[in-house]
Amino acid sequence: MISFLRGTVAHVGLSTAVIDLNGAGMSVYATPQTLSRLHVGEEGKVFTSLIVREDSLTLFGFADDDEREVFEVLLSVSGVGPRLALAVLAVHEPEAIRVAAHTGDSKTFTKVPGIGPKVAGRIVLELAGKLVPQGTAAAAASTPAEAAWKPQVVAAMTSLGWSEKDATASIDKALADEPEVSFRGNVPEILRTTLRWLGQDGARAGNRVGTRG
Repeated sequence: MISFLRGTVAHVGLSTAVIDLNGAGMSVYATPQTLSRLHVGEEGKVFTSLIVREDSLTLFGFADDDEREVFEVLLSVSGVGPRLALAVLAVHEPEAIRVAAHTGDSKTFTKVPGIGPKVAGRIVLELAGKLVPQGTAAAAASTPAEAAWKPQVVAAMTSLGWSEKDATASIDKALADEPEVSFRGNVPEILRTTLRWLGQDGARAGNRVGTRG
């Protein structure tokens, strides 16, 4: 594996740069931010990720190891290729991507050209637990505490006729199916998710009764 390239910068284009390694020019794709740090005729260094296809070997370059790590994790999402993953890094800093993935903020990803709501939703779903904000303080700030929203949701459900015990159990079961909702900590959204789950569970219970009958 080629972990990084260091040599004289021979060319900087709109989306690629060429690093001269003792007479061999290595071309790498990179974000505009990374390319802006490279200057023709000067020594440059980029961390790299090699993408192997049946008909090609392509190098992608990054300013640091953190960018490369986020890039490679993005590639684990179905339907996200290296060009799209690089586009995400062109729009957002690695830490912003970590926070968005950790909190289930799909709107952050729709700001990237080529990513619509469906793909953005898939990204936050498949990256849940894979990208965590760096530092305890950042993680704490990015994840709304359950203590802040749960009493409000329970109170709303008890006002609708559920007991506190049943409300709490239903919330936990509903969010086990959709954990990204709990990350956002949005009370109306959590309430709707729980009520929707109760409706589906009631339908399943009815089907079971009908089957036994």
